[in-house]
Amino acid sequence: MVDHATTRPQDNTSGEQTSGRHGLLVRPSNGFVTSRTLRPLAKDAHAAFTLAELLITVGVLVLLVLLFTQLLNSAATITTLGHKKMDADSQTRQLLDRMAVDFAQMVKRSDVDFFAKGTTAPNSVGGAMAGNDRIAFYSAVPGYYPPTGLQSPVSLVAYRINSDSTSSSYDKLERMGKGLVWNGVSSTDTPIVFMPLTISATWPAATSSSAPDTTAYEVIGPQVFRFEYCYLLRANGTLSITPASDISGIAAIIADVAVIDSKSKVLLNDAQVTSLAGQLSDYSTNMVPGQLRTNWQNTLNTNTTLPRPAVSGIRLYERFFYLSPPTL
Repeated sequence: MVDHATTRPQDNTSGEQTSGRHGLLVRPSNGFVTSRTLRPLAKDAHAAFTLAELLITVGVLVLLVLLFTQLLNSAATITTLGHKKMDADSQTRQLLDRMAVDFAQMVKRSDVDFFAKGTTAPNSVGGAMAGNDRIAFYSAVPGYYPPTGLQSPVSLVAYRINSDSTSSSYDKLERMGKGLVWNGVSSTDTPIVFMPLTISATWPAATSSSAPDTTAYEVIGPQVFRFEYCYLLRANGTLSITPASDISGIAAIIADVAVIDSKSKVLLNDAQVTSLAGQLSDYSTNMVPGQLRTNWQNTLNTNTTLPRPAVSGIRLYERFFYLSPPTL
């Protein structure tokens, strides 16, 4: 029998051992890396982000930033438009309330002059008024009284859009509140005068669109650039551009104004504002309430010559001022 000698595995002089099915190298615990530490490192290497994933992430982030910016811009635009509307509403409300007081206290007598659209002699002749209208009348409201003389309870009230291009009030609504004194009290200040003297002959600035009167005129509507009115006749309830022969035949005065807020107005020069006011039509016969304001809005909607942000900032208003019947 052949005696087979057993062969012992030769010691590895470096102290390394092979183990496992795949012959992975295992080092003793003397600071060298073993197969058990190689597996987690390989796993971590596969867990990193790829370039495609980074690009997608950056793209989504940019899209979210753009959407958020658009949302902020839309909110800012809506807020700005809201502030413009509130600004115009606030100013117009004060103006129309002031006009309501003046018309409510109007002196309505046959021997008292009344200057307005369509008026004829013996009153101050208003005639046809193309473009912005003017109106002047006596009203029992306080005014700017002269320093001398005994003050009366009556003032001369007038409304106009200033047409003097050299004036700081150009294309702005002005109100005259000239406090009048009693007859014979002062030789320098014109007292209360009734017919046959007329407003246009006695106080020409009250019936002019440009004549100055620094002592009585004041800007009451700095954002109002268009002023138009007509009459509601008591006899048949129709609108007319010609007043009744007797002031008692006027049931109401219907006033329309166009207002542009200060932020929108800076986009237009004076010539453009004047041109735009001329494009807004006058009252005409056979119109119905609200029709003029609708016509004005249609004109603004179809305007292509002026900056759209400025045109969109224009607000239109209409109010009825009912006149009480004369007491005398």
